[in-house]
Amino acid sequence: MKRLAFIGECMIELRDDSAASGPGAMRRTFGGDSLNSAVYATRCLKGADAAVDYVTILGDDPFSLEMLAAWRAEGVGTGLITQQPGALPGLYAIRTDSAGERSFHYWRSQAPARQLFSDAGAVALQAALADFDLVYVSGITLAILSAAGRSNLFETLAQIRLRGGTIAFDSNYRPRLWPDESVARREITRGAAAATLILSSFDDEHLLFGDASPEASAERLHALGVAEVVIKNGAGDCLVSLDGDMGNKQRLVTPPEVSRPVDTTAAGDSFNAAYIAARIQGAEAGQAARQGADLASEVIQHQGAIIAPSSDQ
Repeated sequence: MKRLAFIGECMIELRDDSAASGPGAMRRTFGGDSLNSAVYATRCLKGADAAVDYVTILGDDPFSLEMLAAWRAEGVGTGLITQQPGALPGLYAIRTDSAGERSFHYWRSQAPARQLFSDAGAVALQAALADFDLVYVSGITLAILSAAGRSNLFETLAQIRLRGGTIAFDSNYRPRLWPDESVARREITRGAAAATLILSSFDDEHLLFGDASPEASAERLHALGVAEVVIKNGAGDCLVSLDGDMGNKQRLVTPPEVSRPVDTTAAGDSFNAAYIAARIQGAEAGQAARQGADLASEVIQHQGAIIAPSSDQ
């Protein structure tokens, strides 16, 4: 059985629901980039010889218990999740404009997930992850960790990679989570260099590194030693770039057209999940990207980060 671990933070999500339910109405769910990918990967791998675990730290409050119950109902493994008495998960409020683009407001500075890889359970967690076939982290994962936590995480990723495991990374650059651009650039570059598979977006790579095109992003990432690079580009073509013994092989994958997106939250997260699930099951990279684009196009036609499962999932 293939074992996959997604590492990061899940938060309480409050979404403005005033249009449907009246002024001031909010709808409460939950989400977070790595958790979104874990849930969608679990759905995509249903029936396959694979298991997905989520790795985070929660509190012992009712919201944390609700999260755990929901993830278990989805089939996501929770054996690597610890709980801190008295702690509370982070929270964010989300608004979407007429084009489905979202804006976020966060309350997360005291969330227990920030102690991942630096708390008393760090050594045990590192040992547990050593046997996983694929580990997924993002730039948001890196941003919330302490310097010691990041160092321990990178040590763990290096061991998994040395053993032949896959390290998947999405830069997911969020400026407000970093002290400044130079720190973000350095740590996200470390994250990319630790990876064997990059699943990033051109918007993030352009914003942080100034890349002129998805091709330029892929070239820079290949130079770090990453053989498989996927650069998402919103509604534009997705670049799939493989740097093997026969030289660089690139292709463009055009996503399905969505005339009126409802909410673009988790578009990239769901793409990443479907891509990883397809590759785990033996699909070639271009086919995996098409499956990723198909799922993302479905997700952005619904409100919220995690949509209700379809009948075939």
